[in-house]
Amino acid sequence: MSYNPVMFGTHDLLLFIISGLLLNITPGVDFIYVLSRGAAQGFRAGVWASLGIGAGCFVHIVAAALGLSAILATSAMAFTVVKWIGAAYLVYVGISMLRSRASVTQIDALPQSSASKIFWQGFLTNVLNPKVALFFLAFVPQFIDAASPTKVSAFLFLGVIFNLNGTLWNIFVAWISARLLGHLGAASSVGVWINRTLGAFFIGLGVKLALSERT
Repeated sequence: MSYNPVMFGTHDLLLFIISGLLLNITPGVDFIYVLSRGAAQGFRAGVWASLGIGAGCFVHIVAAALGLSAILATSAMAFTVVKWIGAAYLVYVGISMLRSRASVTQIDALPQSSASKIFWQGFLTNVLNPKVALFFLAFVPQFIDAASPTKVSAFLFLGVIFNLNGTLWNIFVAWISARLLGHLGAASSVGVWINRTLGAFFIGLGVKLALSERT
């Protein structure tokens, strides 16, 4: 006998949490961004990156809950515009990392504005990816009761759970990268090559996003 808890107009909540966790740990753009920040600048930088990504996710969650993201699913032009903006931004981040000449291992050594910059880069990396919007439209509704009179609340409830789990996972990635890879940044030449390698990954992800099609 299966256990299908119902809460706020949702169903199979446990299955949703497990599925969401499995999706969260799948490496992607967000994973690489947090990994690069944690490895190059330490745990606190990785946390700021994680929080920025989480904030970007909230934009997608609210938009999808209100039906705004449906435009991306039905309008080829809207999807293409957002896709190219997101792809261009990923390439920009990648080029910036390729051009980096120094490695800073401690976030405390950076100006206060750098934490803000890390946050907003994470935010834009996520919010300018139309695939995230389409993901929420495709995945979350599967766990909302069709007869629920509070579908928007149910969507927001599930979205918050998914985003919270994702943020906690990204913070864990930041900790792992800072602990296992951060010491490599102590050597300036090694830190530069870490940035260049991950920068190349960002450029590749940007190109992949630019060439992607709606599914």
